[in-house]
Amino acid sequence: MSEQQSCPQSNNRLQYFPITLFATVMGTAGLSIAFLRYEHLMKFSWGVGQALLYIVSVWFILLTIVYAVKWANYPDEVAIEFNHPVRINFFPAYSISLLLLSIGYEPTQPGISRVLWYSGAALHLGFTLKLMHIWFHKSFEIHHISPAWFIPVVGTILVPVVGAAHAPIDISWFFFSIGIIFWIVLLTMIFYRLVFHTPLPDKLVPTLFILIAPPAVAFIAYVKMTGDLDVFARILYYHALFTTMLLFFMIDKFKNIKFFISWWAYTFPMAAITIATLLMYHHTHWVFFKYLASIFLVLACLLILFILYQTILIARRHEICVQE
Repeated sequence: MSEQQSCPQSNNRLQYFPITLFATVMGTAGLSIAFLRYEHLMKFSWGVGQALLYIVSVWFILLTIVYAVKWANYPDEVAIEFNHPVRINFFPAYSISLLLLSIGYEPTQPGISRVLWYSGAALHLGFTLKLMHIWFHKSFEIHHISPAWFIPVVGTILVPVVGAAHAPIDISWFFFSIGIIFWIVLLTMIFYRLVFHTPLPDKLVPTLFILIAPPAVAFIAYVKMTGDLDVFARILYYHALFTTMLLFFMIDKFKNIKFFISWWAYTFPMAAITIATLLMYHHTHWVFFKYLASIFLVLACLLILFILYQTILIARRHEICVQE
């Protein structure tokens, strides 16, 4: 998380401070929630999840301040990012970060959680309407689409996770219905692009892991709203689990690519499948899910530590916040 230390040191670096850095908040906030759920379910008192949540909150505030300063000083650069066919999909990472922090604070500080949830839900609805307006009315080529287009969809499915605690349940169903339908639409489009057109550029290959997030988050949200592990919930979970297995089966595709900041796309989906597996264990009490969740949590920790280390290295080489 140290890229910000090098970004604001000169005007040029501030000018190219990327919106994609909010993916670091998504990954680390997701990990903090995974730890909180793991500690609660396994009756551990480590305190790792709460400490990580506070650290991520500070990091989110710092990123927000820096990007606001960029917006004030370089509005044209922000407009360029917003009109970029890939980077535009990372703007909802900001509202998703608010929603994730809301989920993290809900058990212990419901007042803070409520403010974060209302802010995140309203902002994300605005982002979703704007992005879909652009998708419908702007000319895109098939090679422009990537799994990063799922980010706005993930946010709408994320709203119901603590939505029932803060608002009437129909608001949660409203957001869930948006996400679940457009997930299927986008999944079809992305599979068509991956199978019948040129491969993703190396920089976008890590975004394939985002394929895990919609079914995993949808499973969590659906069970939270219904309180039941029914057939549809199982379909969502097992699809997310198969997608995770498939991506690990393709490990050779991932291990040989150069490190990019887009590697943070690995992190939130790993946290999401970890939390979903913990929820499966909570409802089934099948020990298989207990061990599987433990494995996923360890993998998520190792992955974030490795990507954080690599991010610090490229920040020291001044390879972040530069013009592409």
